[in-house]
Amino acid sequence: MKREQQIQTAEQTAMRVSAVSIVGNIILSLFKLMAGILAHSGAMISDAVHSASDVFSSIVVIIGVKLSAKASDKEHPYGHERMECVAAVILAGILLATGLGIGLEAVKNIVSRDYQSLAVPGILAEIAAIVSIVSKEAMYQYTRWNAKKIDSSALMADAWHHRSDALSSVGALLGIFGARMGYPVLDPVASLIICVFIAKAATQIFLDATNKMVDHACEPELEQKMRACIEQQPGVLRLDVLRTREFGNKIYVDVEIAADAQETLEKAHETAQIVHNAIETNFPKVKHIMVHVNPMKE
Repeated sequence: MKREQQIQTAEQTAMRVSAVSIVGNIILSLFKLMAGILAHSGAMISDAVHSASDVFSSIVVIIGVKLSAKASDKEHPYGHERMECVAAVILAGILLATGLGIGLEAVKNIVSRDYQSLAVPGILAEIAAIVSIVSKEAMYQYTRWNAKKIDSSALMADAWHHRSDALSSVGALLGIFGARMGYPVLDPVASLIICVFIAKAATQIFLDATNKMVDHACEPELEQKMRACIEQQPGVLRLDVLRTREFGNKIYVDVEIAADAQETLEKAHETAQIVHNAIETNFPKVKHIMVHVNPMKE
């Protein structure tokens, strides 16, 4: 029951954060698009497109979290946690496609060398960039805090999407400022910088998600803590094997311990149960642990 309540709470948190992201990004992207058009700034229009992509990414997060929260069934006896990783991979793809589109347009404007035909951005574009930096950094901190709270990789990916948008707005601001100072080429250069930031964030999100989908082992520090926990349990004479694997945002553990060969089967089972309970109690991310007992002879 406690685990079900945790899953329900995590789902509700993710839904609330995603709803805030969707509303905030719709308002912000429309504002930046209007500012980019009125102030003749290609960098700000690119930034608006980036913010608009955040709306779709938040919808992907909602779908991923909903699916990952489904209970185990006959076809999926180990649960659906990896659906969050699938959502994160999709987000990375969206983010990379957005960045490449912005980058290609920027390169086209730079290599054309017709810089004088590029309109000088108005002050409204600078104001929009500043508003975007503050808003997106606030959304990043809010989403990241909640993602860590419920340990959601999809929500963390969405948080980094906000951070990449904030960084792209910094690039847009510098480009717009430079263009207004008499260097119009800096506006498309800013768009190119934005592309690099977006691509970097997309790569990090993709690698994190794929690591969790291919049975990647836990960090050595965490395994060492588990090892210490197991070895101090009563009845455990030796720890023979410890294997861990990440399954979405959960952990599966396989353990082999050595116990007194003269013990009864009932006593050996009791020792295994003690180890099982100790791991699940001290490491909340562990969804399942299998404990095998080996006889240790003198």
